[in-house]
Amino acid sequence: MSNQVAEKPNFFDSQVLGHPSGLFVLFFTEMWERFSFYGMRVLLVNFLTMAVIGYNPGWEWSAENATALFGTYAGLLYLTPILGGIIADKLIGYRWAVVIGALIMTAGHASMAFETEFSLYFGLALLVIGTGFFKPTMTSIISEMYKDTPKKKDGAYTIFYMGVNAGAFFGMMLCGYLAEKIGWSWGFGLAGIFMLLGTLQFWLSKPLFGNIGGVPSKQEAAQEHEVEGVQEPGGNVDDLLDAGVKPDAEKKVEAKANPFTMLDKVLIVITSVIGFMYLINDALLRGSIDLFPFEVGGLSGKYFSIFVGLGLFLFIVISRIGRYDKVTRDRMIAFVIFAFFTVFFWLSFEQGATSLVLFARDSVDRVMTGGAATAYNVINTLLTIIPLLFISWVLILLWKRTYKVIPGSNVVLVICFLGMWGIVGWMLNRDFSTVSYAVEYDAIQGEAVMDEESGKQIVDKDNNLVFAQIPITEEMEVPADAIISKQSTNIEVLSELAVNSDVNIITMNNENSVYSYMDDNILKRAREDGKKHARDNGIIPATVKQVNDNQVTITVSWFSILNSFFIIAFASIFSKIWESKYNPSVTGKYALGLIIMAIGFGLLAFGSYGIQEGVKVSMVWLVFAYLFHTLGELCISPVGLSYVSKLVPARMIAFMFGMWYLAIAIGNKLAAVLGGQIEAITKEYSLSTFFLIFTIVPAVAGVLILLLTPVIKKLMHGIK
Repeated sequence: MSNQVAEKPNFFDSQVLGHPSGLFVLFFTEMWERFSFYGMRVLLVNFLTMAVIGYNPGWEWSAENATALFGTYAGLLYLTPILGGIIADKLIGYRWAVVIGALIMTAGHASMAFETEFSLYFGLALLVIGTGFFKPTMTSIISEMYKDTPKKKDGAYTIFYMGVNAGAFFGMMLCGYLAEKIGWSWGFGLAGIFMLLGTLQFWLSKPLFGNIGGVPSKQEAAQEHEVEGVQEPGGNVDDLLDAGVKPDAEKKVEAKANPFTMLDKVLIVITSVIGFMYLINDALLRGSIDLFPFEVGGLSGKYFSIFVGLGLFLFIVISRIGRYDKVTRDRMIAFVIFAFFTVFFWLSFEQGATSLVLFARDSVDRVMTGGAATAYNVINTLLTIIPLLFISWVLILLWKRTYKVIPGSNVVLVICFLGMWGIVGWMLNRDFSTVSYAVEYDAIQGEAVMDEESGKQIVDKDNNLVFAQIPITEEMEVPADAIISKQSTNIEVLSELAVNSDVNIITMNNENSVYSYMDDNILKRAREDGKKHARDNGIIPATVKQVNDNQVTITVSWFSILNSFFIIAFASIFSKIWESKYNPSVTGKYALGLIIMAIGFGLLAFGSYGIQEGVKVSMVWLVFAYLFHTLGELCISPVGLSYVSKLVPARMIAFMFGMWYLAIAIGNKLAAVLGGQIEAITKEYSLSTFFLIFTIVPAVAGVLILLLTPVIKKLMHGIK
């Protein structure tokens, strides 16, 4: 845009921590959007795969179907911003794009809170569309704000990325906690509420921004980001911001004109249609609609079409690259290689939204008692309160500087933070207040338990056979010859229970080994669910036998916050390394990222090796896995988009931006498809085998790109 700093002197005179106050408005806007996005993201697969009868019933989809839908959603999220950026650049301006995108996403979250199949699909569609408007524009506004003060831009992006990760951190923590402890609609609803409030505070801050991000004039629309009939989307650097690194625009490659031919345009449309059909086909299959109902030479129509689409896309890339001079052509080939290896990184990293969610829920020991529970509560309190205090301090600084200019925006932010503090206080108090009770219930002795690997019957330490124990529910008809035994378990309760009092318990998290106390509301819902699905309602009568220590069951979503925490903790260290003499080459960063990622999965493979059905893995393995995955991300995130501007000629930037996001979209979709096989592979082989796949694949990819270092270095022709 052509707005000058002189048009907005008040905006730049009002500063917080040495930066324009408007930056912190954007900080909070992005924070609430990421809060909503990651808050929903961490719930989706868990909700879809949760049993329809239980403490917190879901839809009981298979892991394959649930992750396929998530993969469709995640893949589309990286494609719609290309179109959204163009619309913002040319037609509506960045500010309107943020508001429109945020409102559409708010409607999407609200729709998902209704928990019907239509509302789920409709909500996800709205989130994809809304993200298309929102995602490319926030960083474009920052870029416009600082275009006359480029030296301060690095600091601005660093502050902004803190908002990205703070939002992800609190969104996954609080939406996840509400959803798992109270009900799914509470989690989905909270995401929508903060999205709406974030939109409102941004809109009310309009006086602070002057003309920044406004609707472009016709002249600006014709000049801004134009590339041979293809418009460059607004500079989206969300992925880089996750690591606190900005694209390096140095050494832009200039090249002769290379217009898109009619054949290029036709093939782009064809490949786009095929890719879109592939992404939505999995979701439509649940409604018995197959967009590829044919076979070719024994190959299903879906995979045949994908091979055709990829072939046509490669033809476009190769033909266009071939029209440039040798230096430009070589540099673009190097970029294509990076995009190819990016797929392998994301197909592993994005297991965090699919298979690792299921692993944390079903296979990790998340129950903490006594001293361990106290230690967790203390750590979780510090982990939550300290960053919230810091962000609240930033809000106070912003209030002092801008209350007279944008009072409405500040009031909305205060309401947001009062809500955050209220939820955090309620969550921490709840965890400190839960008490474990030992309860006893009747069970029918089933068949002897078999070791799946050896095929032999399992015996206990006294060499007695171990038999399956089937809890007797209130609706179960017990055979006259059944062998009935007394079984005991521990349950978490907030209210006080008397010893020898009768209670009702029910399974949690698709398991028959972890149970939860049922209050009147949960009891009523379980009976209704049983009738609705024509199943046993799963309610188990029990008797309280003993009061134990404090007990906490860590939520599944809690583990997902570790990625954001580790990014905030280690990003500055990595940034200093990249600026030092120890800065690795681009291929070195890629190799490090992929291999470190592989180490994380290797730890999971080791930790889960040889465990029997029903046996839990220590949470330590998952914590270390997320640590290594984050370190791998910090190696690769700075590399990607920064090399668009370094290696690609200006006339191809828009096309290569699209190609880069296509690679990420493919990686996300493959991650979901492979992650959905966790149940099948575990049943056929073992859980350790599943994680071994994600140990070997990125490790091999890392070694390969390291071996390609001399070739890639030559192709880059001096670009560092």
